[in-house]
Amino acid sequence: MAAYLLCLTEEGGVPIFTKTKGDLKLLPFPVIGSMNGVHMFASNHGVSLVTTTTEDSKVAWKVFHDSIKLILVSHDDQANDKYYLQCLDLLFNGMVLLCGLEELTKIRNVERLKKEIKVSLPLAETLLEQADLPLICDLTGCVDMVATSESATLQNCIDAFAESAESPYGCLFVYGKVVVATKKWWNLTSMEQILLSLLIHTLPKCSCRDLVVYLPDTSPKVPHRLLMFQLVQGVEACVICGPKPSLAELQRDVSRFWRTVFEPLKTLTWSHPRNFPTSIVLDKNILGFLLVNSESKRCLYSVHIQQEAEPNTGRRHCKTLPPKQCREILRSFYKSVCGTLFTTLSSPKIIPASAQDQDHQISSLNHATHGTYLVSPTHKCYALKNKTIQLYVLFSSSIPTYAMRSVSNKTLGALTKDKTMQL
Repeated sequence: MAAYLLCLTEEGGVPIFTKTKGDLKLLPFPVIGSMNGVHMFASNHGVSLVTTTTEDSKVAWKVFHDSIKLILVSHDDQANDKYYLQCLDLLFNGMVLLCGLEELTKIRNVERLKKEIKVSLPLAETLLEQADLPLICDLTGCVDMVATSESATLQNCIDAFAESAESPYGCLFVYGKVVVATKKWWNLTSMEQILLSLLIHTLPKCSCRDLVVYLPDTSPKVPHRLLMFQLVQGVEACVICGPKPSLAELQRDVSRFWRTVFEPLKTLTWSHPRNFPTSIVLDKNILGFLLVNSESKRCLYSVHIQQEAEPNTGRRHCKTLPPKQCREILRSFYKSVCGTLFTTLSSPKIIPASAQDQDHQISSLNHATHGTYLVSPTHKCYALKNKTIQLYVLFSSSIPTYAMRSVSNKTLGALTKDKTMQL
């Protein structure tokens, strides 16, 4: 989504860092100064400037704690402004996660801050590269999950492992997606859970790691230790704790707690990037889906649904799209529906609404909508919701339009009927 990210001091507008997405030239200092000056001019006249739109771009500003100003410049995709501001919130809180709030709010030396903040830049770059991100928590505000029928067994292991670390916070990840976690981990705010997932995904893989982190909402000024242990490739057990135990002490306990579930852990690696069990068979026309539970703040997301070819025949199931394109389509469809058609969680009636006309003013509807669809030459999409669940499905263009609703409802049933998957 983003093309440029600018970080400046609120007082004086001194640039701290600039990040770009893609092969773009760095913005000249006069341009950075102009964008900062527009915001300052509005603020001095009692106007809160949040976003503005140019011919093909959108600019969003946000000031945090009267200290740090972030400016996001992106190609205008007609999305609700809340997604741009949500991205800025994640970016700032990502800095808090790795630098601490005091470092960002009590700036005594800008040059020192520039050096200290470098530790958070890989996470910022990850947030900017949304089209390549296998997670979608940055968009939905719900943590990415991997669904598994072994969740009860793995839950016992993570609970015991966290207890041995004298920590209430424990979580098992597969490539940054949560499998199971302790009760206290789920009590962290959605922002904290999402940032920790993104951080786990961003960090280079190693056998173990001891990292200082600040919890942006729970403990923004007091540091904690994030201990990570790779159990098998792509699968990591993490705990958040204080000064004790040491990394070496806890590492000696890894085999004791996890060796009995070695086979389920290997199965988890095979679930990536599908993210749900192979025992769940979905319609051959489905290219991807996003399932969001607004009550538990968890989501299940996959663009690797079908096998490349049918067994013994070599024939493809249907015309497919590359995973990156599927991710872009699902992201765009979600942003066009959530916050416009799906504004509330109550849904007294199912009212399909065609989204074929991209200029259709769906925000003017004053009734609750339970389902909507979009048709294009290369693909079709359908979204439905009930009280707490929203499902967004990407179909191949070959599916009959009238069949999307029934297939989507069957898909929802297949993904939610197994309560052991903790969605």
